[in-house]
Amino acid sequence: MSPIIAQDPQEEIKGVINQLFKGMQEADSIAVAAVFMEEAIMQTIITNKENLASVRQEAVSNFASLVGKQKKGALNEIIEYGDIKIDSPLAFVWTPYRFYYNGTFSHSGVNAFCLVKSSRGWKIQYIIDTRKR
Repeated sequence: MSPIIAQDPQEEIKGVINQLFKGMQEADSIAVAAVFMEEAIMQTIITNKENLASVRQEAVSNFASLVGKQKKGALNEIIEYGDIKIDSPLAFVWTPYRFYYNGTFSHSGVNAFCLVKSSRGWKIQYIIDTRKR
């Protein structure tokens, strides 16, 4: 009888987030959509010239569709894993990033992910990011 090896929740969570960015690189809208909960929320914090912030929301389906219209390799978001906090079926992940479009630096910032462990495994429920040039 083989011993059962428990999966490391942090590695499972990183796998979901890595699948999102791999799907973006591959221009694979199905892979991108698959990492999100059905009612997921995507938001971006935009800062104007007066340094005042506002929040823009985008539907996951629109984002996935946009990804699918890109050339493979056009979207490249390079992330670093910061804090990962887990409490049973809830996780928060902080990932500073640099985003490149067609090989050219576009912007950087931080992604803040909220994931939920559902019957389908860990899925992204909420993501909000900052953007700096």
